[in-house]
Amino acid sequence: MTLTPRTGGWIEVICGPMFCGKTEELIRRMKRAQIAKMKTAIFKPKIDNRYSEKHIVSHNQMKMESFLVEGAAEILEKVDGAEVVGIDEAQFFDDNLIDVCQELSANNKRVLVAGLDNDYLARPFGPMPKIMCAAEYLDKLRAICVVCGEPANFTQRISTDAGQVVIGETDKYEARCRKCYQHPEKK
Repeated sequence: MTLTPRTGGWIEVICGPMFCGKTEELIRRMKRAQIAKMKTAIFKPKIDNRYSEKHIVSHNQMKMESFLVEGAAEILEKVDGAEVVGIDEAQFFDDNLIDVCQELSANNKRVLVAGLDNDYLARPFGPMPKIMCAAEYLDKLRAICVVCGEPANFTQRISTDAGQVVIGETDKYEARCRKCYQHPEKK
């Protein structure tokens, strides 16, 4: 049984590699909050418009209306009385997201943050490590390795695109287990 604070807010983090169901889990938790008649607001960074500019969308096409924001500070401007605040693709925000999450939770908000904990080089990604340390609850999900079928904790970039941030789907990335993951710098 998970204990939930009776007073004050808190931060929950949903992390893992691509294709592990982070957005799907965020949507599930947000829908449960709505069923409980709580006011919700969901945000995603402007850089991620793969499926929709007005929704967060999971790889299996589950979706929920959201706000597209330029930066983390904009979340505070648009939260508008929400009791539960969802933030998807958190790895694309800067470190200001940590302060935003702390402020929201200090103001009695339940803050749900979903994002990649590591990039395609298996290195900590954006503000995620610090948010994970600040969170009361942390769920690290695993995908299924497309090579061998074992639990996957790595995101393998299969395209030749350079740079840490390359928006893509199965055309650019695969989920891989530790054994099947091939570090790009060691190939």
